[in-house]
Amino acid sequence: MHKSNITIDVYLDEQKVPEQIKWKASDSSADMEQVAKAMMLAFWDGADKSALRIDLWTKDMMVDEMADFYYQLLMTMADTFNRATNQPEITADMKAFAKDFMEKFRKEQLKQNQ
Repeated sequence: MHKSNITIDVYLDEQKVPEQIKWKASDSSADMEQVAKAMMLAFWDGADKSALRIDLWTKDMMVDEMADFYYQLLMTMADTFNRATNQPEITADMKAFAKDFMEKFRKEQLKQNQ
C-alpha cells in the first residue's frame, strides 16, 4: 500500500491567531511549501456518524476573499456530491444556493460601501 503525507503548518501570533498557513503534500508536483490564507479540513467519523472539522484563516484574509473561498468550496462540494451519489438535481440545487449566496454577499458589500 502506498502512503501519502500532507503536512500543514500553522504559524500563530501571541494571541494564537493564525498569521500564516503553509502546506505541502508528498505526492504533489510542487517543490516548495504552498502558502494559504484559509483552510478547511473535514473528516467523517463513521462510528459516531459525525463530521470533524478544522477551519482556520489568517488575520489578513479579507472578507471578500472569504466569500470567494466559500463560493468555490460550495461549488466543488456540489461536484463531489454528484460524483459520489449521481444526484444531478440535488447538485444543481446546491450550485444554485452557492450562486445565490454570492449574489447576496455582493449586494450586501455594495450597500456597505455606499
